[in-house]
Amino acid sequence: MKDIVEQYLATWNATGDELAALLSEHWSPEVTYTDPMAEVSGHEGLAAVVDGVRAQFPGFVFSRVGEADAHHQQVRFRWGLGPEGAEPLVIGFDVLVTDGSGRITDVRGFLDVVPA
Repeated sequence: MKDIVEQYLATWNATGDELAALLSEHWSPEVTYTDPMAEVSGHEGLAAVVDGVRAQFPGFVFSRVGEADAHHQQVRFRWGLGPEGAEPLVIGFDVLVTDGSGRITDVRGFLDVVPA
């Protein structure tokens, strides 16, 4: 389950064809994604959110903050968003649920630290 966290973060760091490939490989076509800023479903909806975040924070990268905790078909973890190699400016907490094949089917996201 912890590998899926790395694929999740890679998806948020991807653009274009790489983003489409990661969505196709690691995310269910029926995925639902909910956080304080967005509520979408499917690859197209999620790609629009990812592209929007990438445009809002150019040059920033997502990284894992701390260890992931998993049981059954779900994993929770903290992530950071900021300049590569620097302290993250945004920190969040997400819970991923996967299907029987390990693809992400549902994401519930929370924002813990957001700059003013």
